[in-house]
Amino acid sequence: MSDNKKVRVAIIGVGNCASSLVQGVHFYRNAADTDRVPGLMHVNLGGYHISDIEFSAAIDIVDTKVGLDLSEAIYAYPNNTYKFFDVPKLNVPVMRGMTHDGLGKYLSQILKKAPGPTADIVKLLKDTGTDVVINYLPVGSEMATKWYVEQILEAGCGMVNAIPVFIASSQYWGDRFKAANLPIIGDDIKSQLGATILHRVLTSLFVDRGVRLDHTYQLNFGGNTDFMNMLERERLESKKISKTGAVTSMLPYTLSPDDIHVGPSDYVPWLKDRKFCYIKMEGTTFGEVPLNLEAKIEVWDSPNSAGVVIDAVRCVKLALDRGVGGPLIAPASYFMKTPPKQFKDDQCREMTEAYIRGEN
Repeated sequence: MSDNKKVRVAIIGVGNCASSLVQGVHFYRNAADTDRVPGLMHVNLGGYHISDIEFSAAIDIVDTKVGLDLSEAIYAYPNNTYKFFDVPKLNVPVMRGMTHDGLGKYLSQILKKAPGPTADIVKLLKDTGTDVVINYLPVGSEMATKWYVEQILEAGCGMVNAIPVFIASSQYWGDRFKAANLPIIGDDIKSQLGATILHRVLTSLFVDRGVRLDHTYQLNFGGNTDFMNMLERERLESKKISKTGAVTSMLPYTLSPDDIHVGPSDYVPWLKDRKFCYIKMEGTTFGEVPLNLEAKIEVWDSPNSAGVVIDAVRCVKLALDRGVGGPLIAPASYFMKTPPKQFKDDQCREMTEAYIRGEN
């Protein structure tokens, strides 16, 4: 492993989420430990400041990004998220990755694969002293994700699985990480304040106040490549399972599949990386009297997850320092939509703070 004072991070998939993450690490690198940074639990988390995160490697398959420095690739087509910082040159070239099912039907109409062979990923991770690898592949990249997980295990790195391919929450993969004594936080990042956390908290509120939830939907649409990719409905299955489970896990009773719909609904190019979400909840109160709730939230999708990933990466590094392997239950419950085990969100936060302090 690399210098203990730094967190060496490799990124698979240099899309909008990677852009917001890289910008954010540099934007807040001079923050004081006592500052309150929106979206971060702590500026200094367990002894690691934001500025201790260093990008060691970057991997993509698109010709507009492969070969560029990471500092340039994060702004390259088709990325379209909010630009809030000019990142200096990082001397981290974007390497050619493995495609597998990483390029869907609709994305392949607007993107070209970079020429040349796939880089030796295990060698790359080892040579760059990478501690933690973030999986930012497109939704539905099942085969590609599993291929990369094998490389990560062989290279001896920790992992943050930011997408809804079930790795940390799968018994098989969880056991593989435990056997290798390597930590993983997954699956499917839960944004700072997005559709999932809002829907979960409202569902918990219904339960806590004794309102029976009868029907609910959550409709999302936006203009980034994630929404374009999810026009391919078969790539959507794991995302739908992940988002639905995040909400229904707050209920002490079973809601019929016919009474809940959670998922992306459409792609609107001019929205760019903005995401709109509509939530409707119909319930029953005292006296069998109906109650209806409607909420709308609009966010820039990628910055909304970047702070959470900064915290997740540092929690994985703490596990590496402590010699702890396998899925990290407490941080995953707070940072992810589909962790190995679900808890209520206030409990998740308390457990994660205890984890950071080294108490569990």
